[in-house]
Amino acid sequence: MNIILLKDGELFLPSSDERAKHIRKVLHLNEGDSFRAGIVNGMRGKARIEAMEERGIRLSFTAKDDGARLYPLTLIVAQVRPICMRRILREAVSMGVRKLILPVSDLGEKSYLGASLYTEGEYENILLDGAMQSGFTGVSAVSITQSLDDAIAEADGDVKILLDNREGAMSLSEAVLAGNSVVLAIGPERGWSHREVGLFERAGYSPMLIGKRILRTETAAVGGTLLALSRMGFV
Repeated sequence: MNIILLKDGELFLPSSDERAKHIRKVLHLNEGDSFRAGIVNGMRGKARIEAMEERGIRLSFTAKDDGARLYPLTLIVAQVRPICMRRILREAVSMGVRKLILPVSDLGEKSYLGASLYTEGEYENILLDGAMQSGFTGVSAVSITQSLDDAIAEADGDVKILLDNREGAMSLSEAVLAGNSVVLAIGPERGWSHREVGLFERAGYSPMLIGKRILRTETAAVGGTLLALSRMGFV
């Protein structure tokens, strides 16, 4: 954790909370010590330990600056195995992606939506973990849709890109994206169906590639995000 995030008004961390454990066992802090902290999607600053009790840690918080900035980049990422999606979510938040839309694709496994990642809200903790890794307070919005049709209808951006290694597609590394909001679509391990590719084409998505090799979804998500942010002028 490069910053510890608190909910608005949260000034007590129970001993069972992972953040409290981090303060005690990793940072080795005591009463009177301070550490980097922030309010989820809000101000960033310093938290001071006012009391270390058996049942938890009492804090005070002093705001310094706004650490909630996220970049105007939306990812459409087709549902993949939950273990892979956990990595995608964590890395996307840490890189500053504004929103992720996660549709069930035609060729993907519909059962993924029944995983504890979604049914028990585990993905929300992963998002917080990614934000705390980044040192900023902004947490990406996440939308889970039943189909790509719904995802395309929800996605909003000036430039819309379909990562696709088809012959003749432009390289994402050459795209002119500065000053634009961008939607980047990344397919599942088995790829998008012909129907879904048609949906993208009719919705104005431009096919682009990040190399001639076929990548895993999680690799394409990280590589594509970094390239897009670079062409947008943010990294």
